[in-house]
Amino acid sequence: MLHLATSSKTFAADLAAFCRTAEAPPEIAASVAAILADVRARGDEAVVYYAAKFDGAKLSAREIRVKETDLAAAAGNLPAAARKAIEAARGNIAAYHRKNLPAGWLGKNSHGAGVGEKFDPIRRVGLYIPGGQAPLVSTVLMTATLAKTAGCPEIAAFTPSDSSGRVAPALLAALHLAGVTEVYRVGGVQAIGAMAYGTAGIPAVDKCFGPGNAYVCEAKRQVFGTIGVDSLPGPSELMVIADETARPDYVAADLLAQAEHGSGREKIYLVATSREIIDAINAGIDAQLKLLARAEKTQAVLAGGYAAIEAASLAEAARVANHVAPEHLEIIVKPAAGKKLLRGITTAGAIFLGNHTPTALGDFTAGPSHVLPTARTARFSSGLRVADFMRRTSIVRYGPASVKKGNEVVSVFAAMEKLDAHGRSVAIRC
Repeated sequence: MLHLATSSKTFAADLAAFCRTAEAPPEIAASVAAILADVRARGDEAVVYYAAKFDGAKLSAREIRVKETDLAAAAGNLPAAARKAIEAARGNIAAYHRKNLPAGWLGKNSHGAGVGEKFDPIRRVGLYIPGGQAPLVSTVLMTATLAKTAGCPEIAAFTPSDSSGRVAPALLAALHLAGVTEVYRVGGVQAIGAMAYGTAGIPAVDKCFGPGNAYVCEAKRQVFGTIGVDSLPGPSELMVIADETARPDYVAADLLAQAEHGSGREKIYLVATSREIIDAINAGIDAQLKLLARAEKTQAVLAGGYAAIEAASLAEAARVANHVAPEHLEIIVKPAAGKKLLRGITTAGAIFLGNHTPTALGDFTAGPSHVLPTARTARFSSGLRVADFMRRTSIVRYGPASVKKGNEVVSVFAAMEKLDAHGRSVAIRC
């Protein structure tokens, strides 16, 4: 654990150095570039090669796609409690995102011309669903539900299998319940490459969505431009801002929950107004860590990715949060101070308020998508929303009268920019 204090003369440099460790090292970028180039050149052959190399799965090209009957069977065998939980979460997610469906509009500008915009679903989208040791069933709902709400006509999901080619049944069941019928048992960089370039058996997508590890995140960065990407949501992050009203055992549980992902690249921040609060929370971490099934991996994250920051004031805490731009931010302080922090912190992916709002509720069921910006990208990007699955197109329509009014402006700009053909294309209509 790293202990910092905002009063230290070296605090800004120390915090910046800690944040920088979230960036992918050059060797990851080089490895990703090589795999992407191979997938682009060899298609399915490369995809199955890397599935065998990284996942141990000996698959043929024809076995990459999961049969729809297998999806239906997984849903049919789903325990009743699991089905109920999936449906409950999906209901909250759908209801939340229906409220921010963008709506087209038409109006008039100062020339009397018609202007407006329309929104259309992206034709073909790819969903990356992390699998492996922790198959993220919730990510199915946090991506597919939005794609369905937007009306995307083609939705393809990609998730890694185990060494026997098996995908977690609950994950397959969730895909079926979410209405996704095109599913590929392929993950990692090779999945992003297949989405971007297409293969004989996997049509390319127009945009890909979903979180991943450092390699997947870097792959999305490298294919951007060939296809669209939602953002670069990598290893999980949590910051908790706590004062004396925060329950130490609650905060400890929440910090452990995010460290539990266990990739080793997670970032955990505790920003508290006194050393006593930090010590109490750390004691809770030590006590609860012993109870966790993934204690060893969680401990490794805490050892290298946990910073406890003693802030001189809540105003200092807000400045720290705005610099870090955490994926998840819990504000557990006095209500009046919490309202002030909510107004002043402008760079968090998602904010959770009060002692009874653990991040895990947002991870699984609250409603907003848990696909959120990490590695300080929340400074300029936001969490996944339904509009990300749509394209916006502007609309302009001039008539005989309005084009004359427009010409008064265009002729001046054309002269200033020395683009006489531009000016003439409007003037010829007047």
